[in-house]
Amino acid sequence: MGLKQHPMALDQQFIEAQQKVTTLSEKPSPDILLQLYSLFKQATAGDVSGKKPGMLDFVAKAKFEAWEGLKGKSKEQAMQGYIKLVEELVRNDKA
Repeated sequence: MGLKQHPMALDQQFIEAQQKVTTLSEKPSPDILLQLYSLFKQATAGDVSGKKPGMLDFVAKAKFEAWEGLKGKSKEQAMQGYIKLVEELVRNDKA
């Protein structure tokens, strides 16, 4: 399925991907969850903002760094990445 479509179609695919990810039979690995989180945040909020969490807040720091790694990626690119990752997870879930 090609992702180079009208922006409204991309928005709809993004919403559908958010719904699909909740139907997986197993929770994705922490690394995959970080990827999903960072792509979602980049798609919905743009480049990372705020102060980097402290060293001892491991989860928040990992989330911040994952999102920071996508700095400069457009909303559309982040949506496409999120959709593609969810489609892979769904495919592997059914395999």
